[in-house]
Amino acid sequence: MLHRRNPQLNQHGELIHLLSTEGLSRDILTHILDTAAQFVSVSDREVKKVPLLRGKSVFNLFFENSTRTRTTFEIAATRLSADVINLDIARSSASKGESLLDTIANLSAMAADIFVVRHSESGAPYLIAQHVAPHVHVVNAGDGRHAHPTQGLLDMYTIRHYKKDFTNLTVAIVGDVLHSRVARSDIHALTTLGCAEVRVVGPRTLVPSDMAQMGVRVFNTLEEGIKGCDVIIMLRLQNERMNGALLPSSHEYFKSFGLTAEKLALAKSDAIVMHPGPINRGVEIDSTVADGMQSVILPQVTFGIAVRMAVMGIVAGNEA
Repeated sequence: MLHRRNPQLNQHGELIHLLSTEGLSRDILTHILDTAAQFVSVSDREVKKVPLLRGKSVFNLFFENSTRTRTTFEIAATRLSADVINLDIARSSASKGESLLDTIANLSAMAADIFVVRHSESGAPYLIAQHVAPHVHVVNAGDGRHAHPTQGLLDMYTIRHYKKDFTNLTVAIVGDVLHSRVARSDIHALTTLGCAEVRVVGPRTLVPSDMAQMGVRVFNTLEEGIKGCDVIIMLRLQNERMNGALLPSSHEYFKSFGLTAEKLALAKSDAIVMHPGPINRGVEIDSTVADGMQSVILPQVTFGIAVRMAVMGIVAGNEA
């Protein structure tokens, strides 16, 4: 039986697309984080640009709404000196029934070098990656419930920045894990980077059945789930992806799984609190925690620019 090569890698094992944290080695993940560290200081310069992607065209294709991801990708590409094209999907030919691959083919004819894609269908970035020319690169900015690899990587960068070493950490991912592409990307990255213990915490209706197979511990009460943790990653309730009544009410959810200062005290005293955004205050997290001393939610956003610069710079530097 033939071994199928990871579609994210070229024949030399180098990253040419970023589609998922799953299947990437510790060396590749660490290389991305190390490269991002070199870009963090660009934000502090008077001229916030490096010439790495000068002459390259980056097309942002967001078929789903986004604030942080789209904006930070645009900033990242601009700081790499790329030409950035933001496609307005609502006013594009996709709204007239043009297929995804026809859209990609037409944009490729306009000399696109990198496609940054967010799509409601799981696997859409993989489909695009299979059909682009060898010199064109695809970065997944979130596909359905499947993956959000750059968010996973910026989460890893944030954890490493504050905690240095993954091998002694206990990390809890709390909330709507069932619908969260961020949770899956975080879990794959954390386990690959050697995190001592990964926990998922949430009501039974919002925890996938395959978590044990992914090497994580499952908790159905917040108090037990975050006890003694070093890192707590809160997730929002993704009501737009829910079918049927999975929860009694947002008020009841906050009572059981909302992170308050009192509950946070169960974690380690130097635990950090993270959130991929957007935050629903009073639903999954209390404002005193979101804005508190242990919150690193805003630094996550800042680090996201450097991480996305690193990803685009690395994939553009590797040919298929």
